[in-house]
Amino acid sequence: MKLTFGFGTGYQEVTVPEHNFIGELHANEVPVGLTGEAEVIRALHNPIGTPRLKDLVHPGETVAIVTSDVTRPMPTWKVMPALLDELYAAGIRKEDITLVFGLGSHRKQTPEEHKKLAGERAFREIRCVDSDPEDCISLGTTSRGTPVDITRVVAEADRRICLGNIEYHYFAGYSGGVKAIMPGVSTRAAIQANHSRMVLPECCAGAIDTNPLRLDIEEAGAMLGVDFIVNVVLSEHKEILCAVAGDPVKAHREGCKFLDKLYRKELKEPADIVLVSQGGAPKDLNLYQTQKALDNAKHAVKDGGVIILIGSCKEGMGEKTFEEWMTTAPTPESLIERIGRDFKLGGHKAAAIAMVLQKAEIDLVSDLDDDFVRSIFLTPQPSAQAALDHAFEKLGKDATVLAMPYGGSTLPSIMKN
Repeated sequence: MKLTFGFGTGYQEVTVPEHNFIGELHANEVPVGLTGEAEVIRALHNPIGTPRLKDLVHPGETVAIVTSDVTRPMPTWKVMPALLDELYAAGIRKEDITLVFGLGSHRKQTPEEHKKLAGERAFREIRCVDSDPEDCISLGTTSRGTPVDITRVVAEADRRICLGNIEYHYFAGYSGGVKAIMPGVSTRAAIQANHSRMVLPECCAGAIDTNPLRLDIEEAGAMLGVDFIVNVVLSEHKEILCAVAGDPVKAHREGCKFLDKLYRKELKEPADIVLVSQGGAPKDLNLYQTQKALDNAKHAVKDGGVIILIGSCKEGMGEKTFEEWMTTAPTPESLIERIGRDFKLGGHKAAAIAMVLQKAEIDLVSDLDDDFVRSIFLTPQPSAQAALDHAFEKLGKDATVLAMPYGGSTLPSIMKN
């Protein structure tokens, strides 16, 4: 059985003996009606848990639309035309609408990036700005002690609309919903307080109504007040397959249900060896992004097994704090201990990798230097095939193999007996 995995702008090929191979995870076949911008229009005309947006907002009100920054695959430019039409139909003036890119803890963006994300029409017609963690309004703290400090342009608006794409998130359960607010337009201190709960066992991919970190996010959103969301679910090739609009919790949950139908993959048992990649560029540009595939793969591997992580990482680690934590830690266990007492964004990814290492060996096929890879507790391999051969040597010739060529999207789930 020959398998192909995206690797930068190229690929890695692996041959797996038939008797070892137990499957390759791709999206499930799910009936799809409208797609793309037509599906966005359908969702706006049929909101979940709220009136139509044009009946919800009123002339003279200011509207803040919060969306993702350049690090996320949310196709804001495909959503904005229909959304603007809906707002204009309600009598909202162009000058009263601001599109806010939620940076979270990420860098500021260029005007060219704003234009690309917003799309030509929105960039021309309305104000487009980055969130500003230095100019926030404090709304108090959640019941779990997280400060709710929201960038001023969002906090002072009469109406707030959140955009986003829904995919699995390794500790918030799912992206989307009011995650656009927390962490999107929150302060670093607020993000750190919320994200410090990532070490709790309930904070994992696919967990939502019992996930204290996600519930904390939604409490922050409720304290601020979010009037409406428009969320999309994307195919492996980033086309809009489903859109949901309306209530920030009810609509979001419906989007999560569709995501589960599409990408949750039930397995009878975990595999000895999991081959996983992000699918190539741009998602495997650095280890910080490639880690997302690794975290999903941990749900499919047996204790004591091997995860073969395939990703170019040609730009290195991808984040300074992440690199500092990984390169200065004496042991993987120390990273988990450190995140529990001193949560830092960037460090949270290091701790996530350490938690996977508690379960399985991680062999990395990348463009990184071998000695550097060893220094961050991973095992370097020159190719995916060499890594598989090594795993067979370690686990035996009858070891089972599972492939996850789009590991950041598909979420394995072991069936309960």
